[in-house]
Amino acid sequence: MYKQLVINVAEHETRVALLEDGEIAEFYVDRGDDSDIAGNIYKGRVLRVLPGMQAAFVNIGLNQAAFIYVDDVFNDDFKEYEQLFKMESEEGEDSIEANPVAEISRKRDYTIEELIREGQEILVQAAKSPMGTKGARISSYISLPGRFLVLMPNSTHIGVSRRIEDETERERLKSMVEKLRTEDYGYIVRTAAEGEQEEKLAYEMGFLNNLWKNIQKKFETAPVPSLLHQEVSISLRAVRDLLIQEVEKLVIDSKPTYEAVLSFLDTYMPSLKDHVVFYEGSEPVFDSYNLEGDISRALKRKVWLKSGGYILIEHTEALVAIDVNTGRYVGKHNLEETILKTNLEAVKEIAYQIRLRDLGGIIIIDFIDMEKKSNQEKIFNALKEALKKDKSKTHVLPISDMGLIQMTRKRTRDPLTRILCESCIYCDGEGYILSRQSICYNIYREILRDVHDMGGTRLTLRVNPQIAELLLGEESPLITNLERSINKQIVIYANPEFHMEQFDIFEVIGE
Repeated sequence: MYKQLVINVAEHETRVALLEDGEIAEFYVDRGDDSDIAGNIYKGRVLRVLPGMQAAFVNIGLNQAAFIYVDDVFNDDFKEYEQLFKMESEEGEDSIEANPVAEISRKRDYTIEELIREGQEILVQAAKSPMGTKGARISSYISLPGRFLVLMPNSTHIGVSRRIEDETERERLKSMVEKLRTEDYGYIVRTAAEGEQEEKLAYEMGFLNNLWKNIQKKFETAPVPSLLHQEVSISLRAVRDLLIQEVEKLVIDSKPTYEAVLSFLDTYMPSLKDHVVFYEGSEPVFDSYNLEGDISRALKRKVWLKSGGYILIEHTEALVAIDVNTGRYVGKHNLEETILKTNLEAVKEIAYQIRLRDLGGIIIIDFIDMEKKSNQEKIFNALKEALKKDKSKTHVLPISDMGLIQMTRKRTRDPLTRILCESCIYCDGEGYILSRQSICYNIYREILRDVHDMGGTRLTLRVNPQIAELLLGEESPLITNLERSINKQIVIYANPEFHMEQFDIFEVIGE
C-alpha cells in the first residue's frame, strides 16, 4: 500500500491528510486553539475534589477546568508496586495523535482525597483534549515522546513496541536501553527504533532526560496556572509518528514548514529528507489531490454506497449510532443476497468513516437483518478485518440477537464533525425544528393565553417571513377566527431576522 502525507499550511490553520493508495484515510486539523492539547504539560491548581466520583477538577488555564481520576494521580508508592501492574502503552504509540501515557491498571485502595487536596499545585499532562462540554482529561503520569523512545519519568519500566515482532530485535533494544539508562526512569522503545544503533538512542535519551529536568525547573518557578511544555506542531507530529515507518512521501505547501521538517529530519533521520517534497503547484494542494470532496463527505449524516444503499451516522452525547439501509439497491436474485451485499459494502465504508471521522467511545451498528447465521459471521469477520488498518484501539462484539454490532474505539479528541462544524442556529443540534403549521398554532395559543392581560383594540404580531406568509395565506382562517374570538384586530409584520420559531406579540393602545 502506497502511503503519502499531504500538509496544507495557512495562517489560521494547518491540515494534515494521510493518503493510502491515493484515498484519504486520516485527517487532522490544528487551528492553534485549545481543541488539541493532548501531550501538553501544565502547572495547575486543584479547584475541587469530588470523593463521590473519585476525581478532581484542576485549573490549567483553559476555559474549562480539566479533570483527573484517582487512577491518574501519581503516588510515590507506585514504583514499589510497579511489578504488579500491566503496562498498556505499547500498542498504539505510533499514532499521530498518540499521547503514550502509561495507562496502568492499578488495584490499590487509595482514594482521591488521600492523594490530592483543594488548592494544591500539581504537574499534569493532557491525556485527552476537551470534547464538547467536557474539559480536558489530565494525568500526573508524565510521558515525553521522541522519535525512538518515550520517556516515562514516573516509572522504571522498559517496554518495546508490540509492532516490533522479532524477538531477537526486541531483546537487543531492551538491553540497549537498560545499558544506556543513567536515570531511574522508564522508557518505551518505539517502532521507529527497529534496527537503529546505540548512538541515536543515546542521543535521544539524553535529550528527553534534559527536557524533563527543564520542565521540573519550570514547575518550581512558574505561576499557576501555566503551560510548561507544548507538544510539537501537528506537522512535526506527522513526521515523527507517521513518516519514518510507514509513509513514503510527504508533500508540504509551506516553505517555512518544509524547512522546519527538513531540520527535524536532520536531527533524527537525515536519510528521509529525500521523501519530503515542497509543493509548488498553481492550485491548492488539497484540490490537487482531490481531498476536499472526501472531507465534505465525511461531515454528512448520510453516506451513499456505490450500490445505491447508504449508511446514516448519528452522534449522541454518549455514543455513535450507525444504520445501514438498502436505499436504491434492489439486488438481482433474492432478498438475503441483496442484504448481504449491502451489508458487506457497508462494512468497508463504516470502517473507513470511523477512522476518517475519528469516531470514538461506544459505537452501535445496525446492519440490515440477516436470517442466516453464516452471513452474520461474514459481516462480523469482515468488520474486524476492515478495522485492522485503524491504529486506534477497538473492541468489537459479535452480532447480537437484535442484529446489532456493539464496539468501542479509543477516543482522545473530538470527532471531525465537532472540530469543523457547529450546532445549527435553528435547531441547536437537534436536527429538527417545529413545522410552520405547529408554529402558527403555538402563536394562536399564546395570544389566547395572554389576551386577558392586554388592552387596546389591536395586536401587532412580528414573525419570520415564512410564518407571515402562511398566516396571511393558507392559515388566514386561523387569524380571522382568532380576531373574532378576542374582539381585536391582529396586524402581522414579517421580520427577516427572526428565527423560524421566534415571534413577538405587542398590544397597541390609544389608536
